[in-house]
Amino acid sequence: MNRAAENDHAPESPRLHVILYEPEIAANTGSIGRTCVAVGAMLWLVRPLGFHLDDRHRRRAGLDYWEHLNWRVVDHIDEVVEVVGRDRLWSFSTKAKPSYTTATYRAGDGLVFGPESRGLPLSWISSPENRLVRIPIRPEARSLNLANAVAIATFEAVRQLEQPLA
Repeated sequence: MNRAAENDHAPESPRLHVILYEPEIAANTGSIGRTCVAVGAMLWLVRPLGFHLDDRHRRRAGLDYWEHLNWRVVDHIDEVVEVVGRDRLWSFSTKAKPSYTTATYRAGDGLVFGPESRGLPLSWISSPENRLVRIPIRPEARSLNLANAVAIATFEAVRQLEQPLA
């Protein structure tokens, strides 16, 4: 698929944005795409990708959901920042202190996740502009599978969005 065609899948105003910074595993991306379809989120893939977009593992994990997915591939995370706004991004890191459940998510927010093998770069997580949160897990686990982490975070955001305003 060429770059122009990749970018033709973007909606006007999605409920949420899920941003995968340099994802490495096609099957995880396929599963995350399926989650995005389920909640009405847009999926952003920030290059470089560790797989080809036509990878059979991505197709298999996403099954027939991928055709319903709103998604976009970009060369740099700054392209996401331009569209979503830095103040609307929540970055997930095992190095963060606050729990993802303490964040107050709003429609149009973005959830940022790093690559499976190393997480978000230090230059990103050390910026005071980035709101960092974590999914609490026991130290023995080190980290969660990326697709599982995205699902946990995304459904918490959706839960909050569906709460009536007080």
